[in-house]
Amino acid sequence: MVFQLISPAFSHKGIIPARYTCKGENLSPQLQWADPPDGTASFGLIMDDPDALIGTWVHWVFYNIPGNLKGLPEGVPSVQAKNQYGVNGRNSWGKPGYGGPCPPAGTHRYFFKLYALDTLLDLPSGASKPDLIRSMQKHILAETELMGTFS
Repeated sequence: MVFQLISPAFSHKGIIPARYTCKGENLSPQLQWADPPDGTASFGLIMDDPDALIGTWVHWVFYNIPGNLKGLPEGVPSVQAKNQYGVNGRNSWGKPGYGGPCPPAGTHRYFFKLYALDTLLDLPSGASKPDLIRSMQKHILAETELMGTFS
């Protein structure tokens, strides 16, 4: 068994449908995972675009996802406060929650990186990607990723 992240909305290395982008409804896509390691207490999720002209653009930082969940539904609320699925961090727009693909030109790659953690993280809502990465150190049991593209 391998810890794996998938989406019913698009395949690995496939095109992310417009519905999940700034050209559509800008909803987070449904995500599903299987076979997290024993001892998983929570998950952390980062979605970013390494092809942005100004450096990696962070689209979503989400953490303290309960360890018993096997996925996230479409349209996770982009609220500052904790919701039933976890806690939203701050994206590169300076806002909480998901911000969909919105490349100014060309085809960009979007990486959804899921981390299985052995603890809940002591982070307030609105944490940045560096905050999350720093907090996860020494707590990562496994990681997996899903990549989609959009033009």
